[in-house]
Amino acid sequence: RRFELEAQATAALASPHSIELYDFGIDRDGSFYYVMEFLHGFDLETLVQRFGPLPSERAMHLLIQACHSLDDAHKSGLVHRDVKPANLFTCRKGQDFDFVKVLDFGLVKTEGATPSPASLLTLQGSLPGTPGFMAPEQLLGETEVGPATDIYALGCVGYWLVTGKL
Repeated sequence: RRFELEAQATAALASPHSIELYDFGIDRDGSFYYVMEFLHGFDLETLVQRFGPLPSERAMHLLIQACHSLDDAHKSGLVHRDVKPANLFTCRKGQDFDFVKVLDFGLVKTEGATPSPASLLTLQGSLPGTPGFMAPEQLLGETEVGPATDIYALGCVGYWLVTGKL
């Protein structure tokens, strides 16, 4: 069910900085699949691990693009909840280099919605997200998280991009 929710959330996004989803469904054997664009490049975690911290100007260029994707998600009432360097990908798109795509909307939550059985798929007692990039309200286990959660995480990503440290 989680894969289906991720596919539906991703398919609804319109920003060119969100991964494009072309199709999804259930195979004859009952396994869920989705087809998305193939990207050539690096996730930002790999980029910094291989080449070291980025100049602040380049980090800002990448973060602004991630903001476009997150803004689109937030305006649709979606909160990513797992913004981290491994979920931000820089690639070539046409003639543009360092074109950012936000990936993995698998922990996406509809802001302000009453929890449904599908939204409770995260194991009880577990924290959805990656601790080094989680906002305090996520770490405290609050169920009502909003766009500020993603912006906090993006700030943590920015720090990590220019320092290579949490």
